[in-house]
Amino acid sequence: MPFTAAAAVEEVYRADWGRIVATLIGLVGDFDLAEESAQEAFTAAVDQWEKSGVPEFPRAWIIQAARNKAIDRMRRQANLAQKLEAQGTPVEPTVELDYDPEEIPDDRLRLIFTCCHPALAPEAQVALTLRTLCGLETDEIARAFLVPVPTMAQRLVRAKSKIRNAGIPYVVPGTDAMASRLDAVLTVIYLVFNEGYAATRGTPLMRTDLCGEAIRLARLVRSLMGTQTPAEATGLLALMLLHDARRDARLNKAGDLIVLEEQDRSRWNRAQIAEAIPLVQEAFRGEVGAFTVQAAISAQHCQAARAEETNWRQIVLLYDLLERIQPSPIVSLNRAVALAMADGPKPALEIVDKLAAGSDLENYHLLHATRADLLRRIGSAEESAKSYTRALQLVTNESERRFLERRLREVQSPVASP
Repeated sequence: MPFTAAAAVEEVYRADWGRIVATLIGLVGDFDLAEESAQEAFTAAVDQWEKSGVPEFPRAWIIQAARNKAIDRMRRQANLAQKLEAQGTPVEPTVELDYDPEEIPDDRLRLIFTCCHPALAPEAQVALTLRTLCGLETDEIARAFLVPVPTMAQRLVRAKSKIRNAGIPYVVPGTDAMASRLDAVLTVIYLVFNEGYAATRGTPLMRTDLCGEAIRLARLVRSLMGTQTPAEATGLLALMLLHDARRDARLNKAGDLIVLEEQDRSRWNRAQIAEAIPLVQEAFRGEVGAFTVQAAISAQHCQAARAEETNWRQIVLLYDLLERIQPSPIVSLNRAVALAMADGPKPALEIVDKLAAGSDLENYHLLHATRADLLRRIGSAEESAKSYTRALQLVTNESERRFLERRLREVQSPVASP
């Protein structure tokens, strides 16, 4: 491999952290032990691979090294427990996880269902999945939830303690029990996809490994549910397929973001779109939920041969429905964008200004980027520049940063000219 040892370790960490930790949790049955052993293995790999070269199968090397480190820890703990018992100190028994590892041959899906156990608070379910499956750092998850880092750290600690102390098994439940966790499972699968589609941090805008993983997991959930598959599971799969179909057109050769209206639609994955459209129609025959409506919105974009042929009026109506099903400031912000395309920027700007004044989006860079774009379109270059500047203070992805910097220069140029 044409990598230095450090670069190779970084590549495996970025691409395979979730798969490695999920496998280790399946082996040792403990979140903290799995994560700590994985971290130790990655640290050891830098020195070892520097001396002996990058192994042919880096992920397998990490898993084996982490497994050995976990076994060493467990042996040390067992020896300590024996010493404590010999001294008359009571020792809590180790919880044995009761499950058949061959029941569902997919550690990552088992991990999601464990994280989404109803005994855990909803916000903890999502945060724990993003940490263990996606490898996001605590500060990145805190930023996604718009909460302080210490608050998120406590949520993660409590969630892992709850799983350990309550003996929550590391399994995919039966079909009947699965239904009670399905909403949370679909939510975290979509958040995994979102992290892949617009990475929280770093240079690349997209992490295609996470997008592909989310789509694969959604397919697996649908196959597990069989004839009992709810419409939302179908809608989610369609939504992710449609978004992912536009992936190759989202960036130019330099890695800079290309907005939807300017994308080369010949680069969209038409086979994927053709697969997704019937799924949207199927989902609408069931109980319509938020994922299904979002899939229908994305389908409107994907079915338009040219940007100017997009049915923005229909998209606004779909956002009206989405606001009734799942009211949130983010939905209202997206509806404002659609409204600007249908009726012009002024009515949309009124909505965005209200959101800025009365919601929790003050630290959400896309609110300020949207406001800046609307102001740009009505000719308020100076105010637009202020909003672009605020968005740049908040954005963490380098591809998005370069796009915003380019737009800021565009609105500043007429202001600065004589």
